[in-house]
Amino acid sequence: MKKFFFLALVLNFSLLTSHFSLFAQVASSDEMLTPQKVGREGMIPVLASDIAEGEYEIEAESSSSMFRITKSLLSVKDGAMSVSVTMSGKSYTKLFLGTAQAASDASGVGEIAYTADENGAFVFSFPIPALNEPIKCAAFSKNKEKWYDRDILFDAVSLPENALFVSPEKKSSSLKDGSYLVNVALSGGSGKAKVTSPAKVTVKDGLATAEIEWSSPNYDYMKVNSERFDVDTKILADGGNSTFTIPIYAFNKKMPVFADTLAMSQAHEILYYLEFDESSAKKAGSLPKTDLILVIWAALVILSVVIVRFKMNGKRKSV
Repeated sequence: MKKFFFLALVLNFSLLTSHFSLFAQVASSDEMLTPQKVGREGMIPVLASDIAEGEYEIEAESSSSMFRITKSLLSVKDGAMSVSVTMSGKSYTKLFLGTAQAASDASGVGEIAYTADENGAFVFSFPIPALNEPIKCAAFSKNKEKWYDRDILFDAVSLPENALFVSPEKKSSSLKDGSYLVNVALSGGSGKAKVTSPAKVTVKDGLATAEIEWSSPNYDYMKVNSERFDVDTKILADGGNSTFTIPIYAFNKKMPVFADTLAMSQAHEILYYLEFDESSAKKAGSLPKTDLILVIWAALVILSVVIVRFKMNGKRKSV
């Protein structure tokens, strides 16, 4: 009986020691600098399906100055994304996608080892689910022999515009609430399509929408950031061209949109870019400055003619 009791005591002590050993591999909050927030307001998650296949350098943010990334390379292929990040130092030898506690508990499963580049810098490569979203990871310090919680984020805004099929962030307009006419430029596609410019733009609560009128009635829907917007059937029924009301995610830069055309043998989505010139905005119903000057000049001429005639009529009556 004493033998079994002794074995149980040894086993419990062993388990307890193992637990504390694992716990000791996780850095406490007192052992870390205050984490910095990654990302900013208005960022929109960007998936692999929103990016043209290829390799791109991309900017990365880290929640800790002790975990500094000097270069990031994004690879998009077959509907999936991965990144290779080059570290500024060599103090971290392993990464884990998850929390420090989960990394410690995993006992080596899921750990990501580094490779050295041509300059000897440490590089970690791993898959990511989305851009513009914080990714929790744990970094293992070879000096402290502990896992440290980190957040990293890859900023889609830093990608080339022609690589993106969506707008990576939603910005409030500097325009006050109201209706405007704003110049809009169309690019992409075959170059034959056109849209009416200026476009009618409505701003409400700082967010803008635009009425886009195409040069033909052959478009049945548009997509902006994967959200579908159907054609205004009433305008089509009245003999007008394809017209849509869509959100404006950004001014003064190319905003990717898809438009589905029925002009081909089969319906086909075409990628276009719309660029709204915020500086051109004029209150709807107001005249351009040059036109206003002409109107005032014409009114003054008419008024002068009326005054002259009135005086001449007065002279005739007095005679």
